[in-house]
Amino acid sequence: MALRHRLANGPLVNRFNRAQPRTRPNTAIMGYRSRPLFVRPAAAVLGAIFGACLSTGLSAAGAQRPDTGSRDAAALAALEIAETEAVVEIVDGDTLVLADGRQVRLVGLQAPKLPLGRPGFKAWPLAEDAKAVLGELTLGRAVTLGYGGRRGDRHGRALAHLFDETGRWIQGALIDRGMARVYSFSDNRALVPEMLAREAAARAAGRGIWALQAYAVRDAAAVPARLSGFELVEGRVAETATVRKRTYLNFGADWRSDFTVSLAPKARKLFEAEGIDPLSYRGKLVRVRGWLKSYNGPLIEATHPEQIEVIEE
Repeated sequence: MALRHRLANGPLVNRFNRAQPRTRPNTAIMGYRSRPLFVRPAAAVLGAIFGACLSTGLSAAGAQRPDTGSRDAAALAALEIAETEAVVEIVDGDTLVLADGRQVRLVGLQAPKLPLGRPGFKAWPLAEDAKAVLGELTLGRAVTLGYGGRRGDRHGRALAHLFDETGRWIQGALIDRGMARVYSFSDNRALVPEMLAREAAARAAGRGIWALQAYAVRDAAAVPARLSGFELVEGRVAETATVRKRTYLNFGADWRSDFTVSLAPKARKLFEAEGIDPLSYRGKLVRVRGWLKSYNGPLIEATHPEQIEVIEE
């Protein structure tokens, strides 16, 4: 039976023709392919220098560490390189303070959160550990800022990738250790594929947060209706449709309780710009990440392609 007929006569019509959900603030977004970016000539020079340092496999202290040199040098070369400053304070697992007073939010990832003065907010599991690892990697050291998208947020923080004096990519190191999840934005998508690959390796090895149930990837068929927060969800897309310009990926037959991914017209354009027709996800096993909210069942608003990874065609 054709999808159009089922939508007109079956239970899915309510899911697809319901009133449009109000889009939550653009706070969590994940991707599939970064766009080509302008790179200053200095980036190539710094990349060569940092790559040479990294090829020795040594840290600044001379200790042996995994050879991630070529990958980190490639990450550096993909960005527009800016200034270098010393790190004087660690705020939490993904935010620090530079000697010039600026706060930097490490773009592209999310570490476990600390309360930081928020009433009633409980620290996430391993939040202190993540802060300690970021301090180990950066505190008292000079870091170079690299930009691949929007440079600042509404809190006045710089949104940057960081590299230490040896060229080590700090985002990559945190994800490698299982101290953060990939967490990108539609206007800041540089290096997301590389971060997703590192996250997958850390998750497979059960490192850091991936050893805890609190951060486990959820089954789309069993996502609680009232669950909220940033989550990773896996499942096979049962149906897809675009109604009133909004696209839905439905993971079950019951629109009142199944997990759904919703794409606004603006988001659909980003998918199409990457050669992805969101309707083509039908029948595919995918992993989706984003903020869960309850709207006729659990729902994630996808704002760009990096939020949806195809696991199996």
